[in-house]
Amino acid sequence: MGYCSFSDMQLPDKTIFLIPVHNEEANIEPLLAEIRALYGSVPVCFINDFSRDRTCRVLRRNHCVYLDLSNNLGVGGAMQAGFRYAFEQGYDYVIRVDGDGQHPPSECVVLVERMMVGDVDMVVGSRFLGSGDYRSTWYRQAGIFWLAWTLSKVCRRTITDPTSGFQMVNRAVIGYFAHQYPVDYPEPEALALLSRQGYRFCEVGVSFRARRMGRSSIRQWGTIYYLFKVGIALLVDRCRAVDPRYDRSCAEEWV
Repeated sequence: MGYCSFSDMQLPDKTIFLIPVHNEEANIEPLLAEIRALYGSVPVCFINDFSRDRTCRVLRRNHCVYLDLSNNLGVGGAMQAGFRYAFEQGYDYVIRVDGDGQHPPSECVVLVERMMVGDVDMVVGSRFLGSGDYRSTWYRQAGIFWLAWTLSKVCRRTITDPTSGFQMVNRAVIGYFAHQYPVDYPEPEALALLSRQGYRFCEVGVSFRARRMGRSSIRQWGTIYYLFKVGIALLVDRCRAVDPRYDRSCAEEWV
């Protein structure tokens, strides 16, 4: 396995960062500067989900590669567009970090080290493993723990951070997500779908940080409503037949 080596950090060859952004004009430059300082010229692709602020202007000013969506698709639709781009461009690995700055690029090495063991297709960074020093509002944490319990039952394995978007995936999952990716509740539903289709994933402990600028659009009742709906969606997903065309056992035929 070859590596792209810049400064002290190493990433596998043919790795790309995918970063979904929606009205994140204040967070893009600091995040991009971190990635470039740590990983040099490793490719980065932003997915601009129909931002109404100056996000596009910031991306152009920094000579970024980005997909400019003509409608607001939400994070699920934006990420599927990103995975399709990565798949068609022939990348073997995708590292997803969110555009709000909560996923420190320096923590990517934790995902990489676990992925390079070679026994999983996806590595998820969990804020509740390791030091476990992540803090949020009581209702958000309670909801995440309830959702983690529900998803653990659905997947028949322990999952601690079902809403984490800090992830690394291999070529097999890139291809699967390019064709099949949840739109409404992408992170927890994606884990449930991967489990049913035979893909292998695990969690590793990473440090998250507070949003740098701006604020989340989801408030207390929005969080509770979201978690209730995603719990129902997970149960509904269990009633749907899996698509044998994208089963993990068939991945080598189409990746």
